[in-house]
Amino acid sequence: MQLRSADDAAVTSDDLSVARGGSRVAEGISFRLAPGGALAIMGPTGAGKSSLVGVLAGADDPSLTVVGGSARVEGISVRKGGRSLRVRRYVTGYLAQGAGAALPARLTVSEVIGEPVTSRDRRVNQRALSLRIAGLLDELQLPLGAATKYPYELSSGMRQRVALARALVLDPRVFIGDDPYANLDLEVRQAARDALLRRRGEHAMAMLVVTNDPVTVAELDADVLVLRAGHPVGFGHGMADVLWTPDGGSRIAS
Repeated sequence: MQLRSADDAAVTSDDLSVARGGSRVAEGISFRLAPGGALAIMGPTGAGKSSLVGVLAGADDPSLTVVGGSARVEGISVRKGGRSLRVRRYVTGYLAQGAGAALPARLTVSEVIGEPVTSRDRRVNQRALSLRIAGLLDELQLPLGAATKYPYELSSGMRQRVALARALVLDPRVFIGDDPYANLDLEVRQAARDALLRRRGEHAMAMLVVTNDPVTVAELDADVLVLRAGHPVGFGHGMADVLWTPDGGSRIAS
């Protein structure tokens, strides 16, 4: 896999427009996210936030399509399928909205977390993978005994942390999280935040998160892109620096 240079962007979006089921849900989206940077996508329900990040992450959702503009994740166009899509999914850790509630019921926690590895390499070193999974469980304050349990045996907060562990198991270059701290109480939220920030600091992992929580924006020291009815209406660094468009509808580029 080709390594990016220090000047390469982790994610770029240039006048990107996205449709769901044939109807445009986000349009005119432009921004640049540097390696190690953080961008928070904010806005009311129905603003197109989840559809936008789903396209960027390569979500397995055939109803999502790019209908205008362009975007690249780690230099890979979001319009490309096949091997390019597989590589994009490999370098992207994606935590979808409601991921904790959507874990496969017939897999154990260990199998759920390891699936991104085992689905690509059936000859994986099982001992090394087990150690990797144990490390993630410990990092996210999940008991090691959870590895042999099934998702339905866990609380909603524990399932959310399992989904986060799954998103991080491949050490992604880009983390895309849709409400990543859902169902987490204060203590375990801090563990989840620290896990993300540690990878950002040590490996320059870029972070793109959907959130309407100002505390999360401050903790990540993130840029902010505000959407309304699928259109960008504000952009800035942190909540205090967001600049709003006069008509609430014109496109804002970084």
